[in-house]
Amino acid sequence: MRRSPPWLDPGSLEFPDPRQAMDKPNGLLALGGDLAPERIIHAYRLGIFPWYEEPQPILWWSPDPRAVLYPNHFHLSRSLKKTINSGCFTASIDRCFDDVIDHCCRIRQHSEGTWLTAAMLDAYKTLHLLGYAHSVEIFQDGKLVGGLYGLALGEVFFGESMFSLCADASKVALYLLCRELQARGFYMIDCQVSSEHLYSLGASDMPRSHFLKRLGEHAQPPDPMGPWSTADSLAALTTRI
Repeated sequence: MRRSPPWLDPGSLEFPDPRQAMDKPNGLLALGGDLAPERIIHAYRLGIFPWYEEPQPILWWSPDPRAVLYPNHFHLSRSLKKTINSGCFTASIDRCFDDVIDHCCRIRQHSEGTWLTAAMLDAYKTLHLLGYAHSVEIFQDGKLVGGLYGLALGEVFFGESMFSLCADASKVALYLLCRELQARGFYMIDCQVSSEHLYSLGASDMPRSHFLKRLGEHAQPPDPMGPWSTADSLAALTTRI
């Protein structure tokens, strides 16, 4: 393993081999570069993602193991099923991406720091306009109360962040994402780093070597670009499950 991560060549999209990432901190691979759409897309296909706090340089990561969630493995608890069947939420996809990522930023700033920097916000909003990034939105009484966003490349959805302003809103968003991905024939969701919360929803750890192999098989073009629903779609969650 490298003793220290290298700086990226600003004139090239090349990354070091993810298997050369550091053990401590787990997965740190490289520094620098930029957040141009083509660099981010290339990084994700290689199993690499950006994560940093200002005033740090951009840090690129590929941790081992990797947390993944297969769409058909989502754990729907009895209590969450009851919440969904109650009809208390409405939902949409790609209706207000900017609002979702802005909420994720505010929640993280309050609880974890400022890793969703202004440059990161701009980068993912651009990827949404290009048709790569998508959001799931959850509403209660017409107010946005939960959601998530990420990138769709090939048959893999790369989850970035989620937020919840009331109980179960982000869980419902993830459930709906899994349902949407199953309908579209997606293979898996990259959850990046594991947590007890993700485990409780059905996620599991995958060795990085296996993860990289799966990306080579499932995260390649063609990509499912473009919005996943019309901008004015808003459906009540009234179908019993």
